Amino acid sequence: MRHPAPRWSWLLCLALWLLAGAALQAQTVIDVPSLDTADGHPLWLKAHWFAAPAAGNRPTIVLLHGCGGPHNRQGQVSERMRDYAALLNAEGWHALVLDSFSPRGVRQICTQKIEIRAITQVQRRLDTLGALQWLAAQPGVDGTRLALLGWSNGGSAVLAATNLRHRVVAAATVQPRAAVAFYPGCETEQKRGYRPSTALLMQVGAADDWTPAAPCEALASEAAPPQPQIDVYPGAHHGFDSAAPVRHWAEVPNGAQPGAGVHLGGQPEARFASREVLLHFLRAALH
Repeated sequence: MRHPAPRWSWLLCLALWLLAGAALQAQTVIDVPSLDTADGHPLWLKAHWFAAPAAGNRPTIVLLHGCGGPHNRQGQVSERMRDYAALLNAEGWHALVLDSFSPRGVRQICTQKIEIRAITQVQRRLDTLGALQWLAAQPGVDGTRLALLGWSNGGSAVLAATNLRHRVVAAATVQPRAAVAFYPGCETEQKRGYRPSTALLMQVGAADDWTPAAPCEALASEAAPPQPQIDVYPGAHHGFDSAAPVRHWAEVPNGAQPGAGVHLGGQPEARFASREVLLHFLRAALH
């Protein structure tokens, strides 16, 4: 359903954001198995583990990066991933940033045409399901309270890993308690027919010319129960939850208008509102 941003408090959201940044825990680089294979053996993925400060078995959220990968140009975990890991840690939840690109020798796929990409949602689905299965067996993790959180191509991976119309999803022994997708590409799963394995929240921008809102609205309205929740933020572009100014990226070939490039960048109102919605949704699901 298309509607304006929910009511929220600027000061409360800002305070939560600053508190989350201060609470960011040191990260640990670990190896996580995918359900994908290489030479007949499981493919091991690089991942960054941000442990919650609270003791006991904690809920855990798997963070799925977009087409640019989880790292910045210096090879460090990107600001978006660190920012959200801090936000989740402040809630007492672990965060696992999964890297689907580095183990496959790929840095980014944003400027690649979809039809020639070596890494598709087939691989990302297997990576996500493998991470969930692995996490459920780890000490300090509550395997019954796992969630997915993805952006753009990673948001599409959230959809691909929670659609029970895929046999591998239906057969998975570990399912997430909740899933959140920021500005995913929804067209593929919408055309297939989306049968959710869990509660799904989508946060999308009305002005997004890379992954338009319309297919996501159609997916939400046509999906089998439980019906996904979708929030459409007026005037928001792709990447609206960042602090970066809106810019035009001409090198992206897969926008709503091929050859015209895409726009991406933050919108403060949508950024803070979507985070409040995100936390409310996850708190309800992971209580």
